[in-house]
Amino acid sequence: MDVSSRVLNELASREQALDAQIEAARQDAAREIEAAQAQAAGILKDAQAQAQALSAEREQDINAESQVIRDEAQAQSKEEVLTTHTRSEAKLGQAVETILRAVLP
Repeated sequence: MDVSSRVLNELASREQALDAQIEAARQDAAREIEAAQAQAAGILKDAQAQAQALSAEREQDINAESQVIRDEAQAQSKEEVLTTHTRSEAKLGQAVETILRAVLP
């Protein structure tokens, strides 16, 4: 029986050692999971910040492009108004001249 007791004690000791190793492995895995989650959260935060920065930059670009388009349209409108006004003045002058020729002998 003495041998049986020693074998049982040895098996119990080995089981405790394996249990301790398993628990240590679980704790290591839990720490690695926490670290990975923290890293993922940091990556997500950086990605969100980059997305916001890109969105703001794109909005500025769109606003600048819109302003350029408005400025060009305004300049073109002014040019068309000036051209129309010049033509109107020329036609008015011709009309006055035609009337004066018709009225005056």
